Amino acid sequence: MDRKKFITVLGLSGMGLFLPTANISGLSTGKKQFFKIVKINGRFFLIAPNNKKFFSIGINHIDSASLRYVEGNDRWDTVYSNSHKKWLKHVARELQDWNFNTVGWVQDVVVKSETIRRHSKNFTYEEYQWLNMPYCHMLPFADFHQWEVETRNPDFFSSGFEDWCDYVARDHCGRLKDDPNLIGYFYLDCPTWVHTVFDNPVKGSIFDPEMLKTESGRREIRKTATKYYKLTFDAIKRYDTNHLILGDRYEASQPISEDVIQAAVPYIDVLSFQHFGSSEKIVANLQYWHNKTGLPTLLADFSHNKMTPSGYLKHKVEDYRKTLQLLREDSSCIGSHLCGAFIANRARKKGLLDENENSDMEQINAISQANLNTKKWIEEL
Repeated sequence: MDRKKFITVLGLSGMGLFLPTANISGLSTGKKQFFKIVKINGRFFLIAPNNKKFFSIGINHIDSASLRYVEGNDRWDTVYSNSHKKWLKHVARELQDWNFNTVGWVQDVVVKSETIRRHSKNFTYEEYQWLNMPYCHMLPFADFHQWEVETRNPDFFSSGFEDWCDYVARDHCGRLKDDPNLIGYFYLDCPTWVHTVFDNPVKGSIFDPEMLKTESGRREIRKTATKYYKLTFDAIKRYDTNHLILGDRYEASQPISEDVIQAAVPYIDVLSFQHFGSSEKIVANLQYWHNKTGLPTLLADFSHNKMTPSGYLKHKVEDYRKTLQLLREDSSCIGSHLCGAFIANRARKKGLLDENENSDMEQINAISQANLNTKKWIEEL
């Protein structure tokens, strides 16, 4: 199948919700199958390796280090025996009990200051096997995330950047290429193509937003963005021809260059966005960019939060339910991933469990029910 031509299917029998615990190593052909995108009766869907329709209901930010604060209750040693494998199997059971079917992005904010803002490490191939759930993986091609304050912006036309892209794909994709649980690859989280944020004024954006006002400036943006997306695409496909490319996770609340988006279109399968606005604004944003490009969309990171007396954030569960309901009505959307986290740490200060794994059942029950409603919706289609 040509990667840029999505199949329109008029009637696929026996389609239901993909179960993460199902055996998806291959179909009757004996050949491994992988996630793909199809268009059925005018709506985009992921199709899981077991050939069933799949709407990605994900959670982001899964890190075990919060269980090892020195003030903790030794749960890491007493319950999990210092075993990441044992803990991740527990995580998978919890997420499935809460009706999530995807791990969207595992890295979590662990330090948050004016000079250092860092995320936890990515998962390895082995850790994903222990988790044994569908997942998306972020490739560290570059570091012009809007929250990153330490690393200089890359020269996309340098041989060094090309060599780095090849190494990243060789290191990551070379190991993940045959994993049927992998949905696809993300690149950057909130890339600063033409914007900066108030707490990161020193590093600056890749392009001066004033360049958007002239045709010569826009040509330069298109040229550079095309180089970036082609380099990353070629590097991935050199080592992995099986998985979807989910691309950059654009920050919907900040200026987005249409020239950057259009430069990406030939080299990605999905337009991915982070959005923390109202449910209505989220859907309007996805529909806007789908109409511009024809590509399916993924709400790769979202949440609606309120502050608690403890200084930690709590999810507004009614807004979560409403967002999922509206996304089911958006024919371009193939999934939504909650800005978790699985366990709240002292930097992000948000999670479904606290650092002693005590659960907020009001949040969990409501989110679980909204996820279940989405599962029932896709089963009935």
